[in-house]
Amino acid sequence: MASKAIVDLSAYFQRIGYGGPTPRAISTLHAITAAHVAAIPFENLDVLLGRPISLEPERIAQKLVTERRGGYCFEQNTLLLHVLEALGFQVQALSARVRVQQPRDFIPPRTHMFLRVELDGASWLADVGLGGFSLGSVLRLEADVGQSTPQEPRRIVREGAWSGFEQRAPEARLFHQAYFAGAWHDLCEFTLEAMPEIDRVLANWYTSAHPGSHFKSRLMVARALPEGRATLLNHELTLRHRDGSVAQARRLETPAQLLEALAGHFGLHFPKETRFDCPGLSWSGQG
Repeated sequence: MASKAIVDLSAYFQRIGYGGPTPRAISTLHAITAAHVAAIPFENLDVLLGRPISLEPERIAQKLVTERRGGYCFEQNTLLLHVLEALGFQVQALSARVRVQQPRDFIPPRTHMFLRVELDGASWLADVGLGGFSLGSVLRLEADVGQSTPQEPRRIVREGAWSGFEQRAPEARLFHQAYFAGAWHDLCEFTLEAMPEIDRVLANWYTSAHPGSHFKSRLMVARALPEGRATLLNHELTLRHRDGSVAQARRLETPAQLLEALAGHFGLHFPKETRFDCPGLSWSGQG
């Protein structure tokens, strides 16, 4: 998607509550990503409502900015891509495999998109579309070094033979990890391979429409908070501290409670008759 005046920066900054400076600097990257993940929730609700997910930049801006909805990686990181390009940053979309709670001998589909930003001779990774682990800051592309974020610590580790980050053995790969519950956990696997528009279109179709996609089988919503994170997986609403420990957990018992939680914790408002259809949701009562 070619860069053009497709994002109203004033409307975007109002949406994320950002009123700071916008020089082409690392401080800008950190500040915008932090504001973005706090204001725009990760969610797959349109998938469960049977609505198509458009990757047209104008439609993404309409949904996430004007309509004050959320979205998943292809929507979230595409919006951020165009915002950063409009601010003069050099940005590239990269592809990844999500590995949350997956063993390394399992091969998940390459259905995740995040961003690589080049700034003053250094590479930085931005990802505002990784569900309950969306980055509230950018990460320096540096191996085996723990990096602090507004939430849990992160690092990038290498597997296989690499020559810097420019050349690698055929089976070599990188892992984006987070530290919580006393250990490092894989979040994503990637090789720094670019993800051009046609690959994003195909992966987005699989994510939103293929019967085997986990986005079709469960309800997922997440938002970063100053004190930690709020996540909603099917019936389970969880509030976490910044170190990942659970502050509060609650099971939602009725569709009405679900809609109240979406509005109260994530700023997502739906008519009271709205029902989300997926195998992960079943109600013993109504309301």
